[in-house]
Amino acid sequence: MNTFNTATLNLHASMILDAINDNRITDDNLDDLHHEVFNTDYFIVGYYQANVWIVENFVDAFSAIEIVRDYEVDQFGEFNTEINSEKIANMLSYICGEQVISELDCYASVDELKEAVEAYLAA
Repeated sequence: MNTFNTATLNLHASMILDAINDNRITDDNLDDLHHEVFNTDYFIVGYYQANVWIVENFVDAFSAIEIVRDYEVDQFGEFNTEINSEKIANMLSYICGEQVISELDCYASVDELKEAVEAYLAA
């Protein structure tokens, strides 16, 4: 699935690296990687900032909404995200984070994860 551009994927990979460097991700909570990095805080706050990010990273707002809708229907059987730029941008970040994590090589420790993220960013 080529839903996200390279810059967006790299931004989200960098968010994982930041969480590792800030000790928010440890060997003890490695299984909660996606939740900790992409679901414990907002990616973007504010409708204007969210709209700018969507316009810069997607064809248009409708494409962004479609990505979220398709993901939610596939994962949960229904579309629930409120349609506004802030909610859509934050859900897109959640989805993008999931994609980045799935593209990383296997890792069993934070050190291996850090190496995998650095290699991902260097590619």
